[in-house]
Amino acid sequence: MTRRRFIADTWTPTTATLTGDQAVHLARVLRAAPGQIYDIVANGFLHRAEITQVTAGSNGENQIHFLLHEELSADASLPLHLLLAVFKFDHMEWAIEKATELGIARITPILARRTEKHLAQSALKRAERWRRIALEASKQSRRIDIPEIADPIPLKQALEQEKSPTRILLSETEQTTTLTAALESSQLSTNHQEIFDPGTNDRVPHPSQPHRDGWDVNSSPTRITYAIAIGPEGGWAPEEISLFIQHAWQPVTLGPRILRAETAAIAAIAIASTHLI
Repeated sequence: MTRRRFIADTWTPTTATLTGDQAVHLARVLRAAPGQIYDIVANGFLHRAEITQVTAGSNGENQIHFLLHEELSADASLPLHLLLAVFKFDHMEWAIEKATELGIARITPILARRTEKHLAQSALKRAERWRRIALEASKQSRRIDIPEIADPIPLKQALEQEKSPTRILLSETEQTTTLTAALESSQLSTNHQEIFDPGTNDRVPHPSQPHRDGWDVNSSPTRITYAIAIGPEGGWAPEEISLFIQHAWQPVTLGPRILRAETAAIAAIAIASTHLI
């Protein structure tokens, strides 16, 4: 039977604590008691953990304390950054939830030329809600990490900050290069990038190359090596596409149909995941 999994609110190298809604659910619904075993994610690592104490905090809410036992194997997130132009909030929330379930590492909401004015003005206030959605989706999908949801920023600023080696732009004006072709081309190029290991004098993969056989859960957060940008309703403006090209982004197509932004986001992540897992 699969053990229930929770994401710790606080932790030390050997202990973890749940507070808030998670602790209330575990204490009142699951009848938490010392000695019970659960899976706990603490500081990005998955552990088998044993409840040591159930207490009431100063505000009357429960706190569940755990002793962390052995570390368990788990998959890390995809090395993928999604730049998602802000669109209707209910649709965008769905996209963030599903992108989290699919394993995205980072999402940056973009204030694009065609983002509706009232949405752009309210986007910053929505950021915390988007992070809560990502947290709940991470729990539901049994991830060991939570994707970073950045504050909304203008497109120009986002492009200047982006450091991913492979940058892919979903564009309605592109008719030839598919997302799959761009990913395959990027991997072929990266696979031929090798450096010498000074310790062994052997050739080893370039550090920007994603690990096809999975990522080391004992390492720091997933190295993001791919970025995909998806525009708002109405698509990217011509001047924005020019800006992407100036920053070395590769325009691609998902096919002949015009997709809603949230549909395009999920389709793009699903396609990319087949190349990155």
